[in-house]
Amino acid sequence: MDNKQFRGERLKSARLFRGMTLTELADATGISKQSLSLYENNGNKPEYDRVFILSRALDFPREYFLQEDKCKTETEVTYFRSLTSATKMSRTSQSIKLEYVAKMYEVLEKYLDFPLLNLPSVDFVENDDEFNDDAEDKMLDAIETIALSVRDKWGLVEGPLKNLQFVLEKNGIIVTGFDTSDVKIDAFSQRTILDNREVYFIAVSQGTAPECRIRFDMAHELGHILLHPWSESLDLIEKDEFKRREKQANMFASALLLPKKTFLQDVSAYPTDLQYYQFLKKKWNCSIQSMIYRSHQLKAITDNQYQYMMRQVSKNGWRQKEPGDVPYFINENIFQGAIDLLINEAKVLTAASLLRSFEQYGVTLYPGDIEELLHLREGTLTVEGEKPKIVALKRT
Repeated sequence: MDNKQFRGERLKSARLFRGMTLTELADATGISKQSLSLYENNGNKPEYDRVFILSRALDFPREYFLQEDKCKTETEVTYFRSLTSATKMSRTSQSIKLEYVAKMYEVLEKYLDFPLLNLPSVDFVENDDEFNDDAEDKMLDAIETIALSVRDKWGLVEGPLKNLQFVLEKNGIIVTGFDTSDVKIDAFSQRTILDNREVYFIAVSQGTAPECRIRFDMAHELGHILLHPWSESLDLIEKDEFKRREKQANMFASALLLPKKTFLQDVSAYPTDLQYYQFLKKKWNCSIQSMIYRSHQLKAITDNQYQYMMRQVSKNGWRQKEPGDVPYFINENIFQGAIDLLINEAKVLTAASLLRSFEQYGVTLYPGDIEELLHLREGTLTVEGEKPKIVALKRT
């Protein structure tokens, strides 16, 4: 092997993709931590046999470490709902995975026209002082206005949003879902610059949270996209500032999913009746807790009523699981539709040729990883080679 072909930055990316520290990779391979560090920083090149050892330990194709990344996508900050509780390694791993989603999106754009980003123009000035009721009311009013502008821009009536994932994708925001071993990460979003334009990605965890939570997560991430800056590292902002942004994103999610006028008309009938909230949950597809929060926010219930109702929620065990909650997986997303169009309908590509297209841009992953990252049906990218025929039909 020509050692000059080995790319240390690809080794580091693969290690972080798998959520492994240098020490863990050293234990898994028998290669010293010092040697691995040199490899990652291109201070030294691994021998031929060590590339295979690294490939097996990280479950990456050997060719991955020898290729140049030819994608033009530039990934910026990633917003995590659980920044204060999830480990930095977990956040880094998920961020890198979403970067690969962006790279594959870039390749797929060579063949397909995806919906363009369609967001309202927003001028949100933060004015949040928890000790100043007037300031908070003004901030809520501003966020309410922005949420209504989104519905207006997207042609949505002020009622329940039945399929938020489809609405987001139709308006140019890519939604995907994949498993995370860290239960403290339930959703995150990322901005990528591609050909001098913005592309936003939202990822949600799979199989643990109920549908109401996932819908709120998606709306929360849309709040970050619209309200907050994307040109800074979140590791550098103050903890209180992060909490403030989380609060604002929650306010936006509530305002988008439960619009003031129509939700108030519903909840005002029995604003303190928890059984009635179970009925409203079926209509609005929002959690009981989020609707109680929204009722309090809209002053349909008093502070004392809000506190009492939340104590009842805790007493009933609903903080962990509400009536009607079941683990939910997002629907087949825009990537499944795109790849079905390319492979099965238009027959522009085969699974094998699509994988080769990804490889040409340096996205050399096993099909199982690609299917998970793009939230594809299992087996979508299975490549079955044709076997040579060794028997033939009898001639008549």
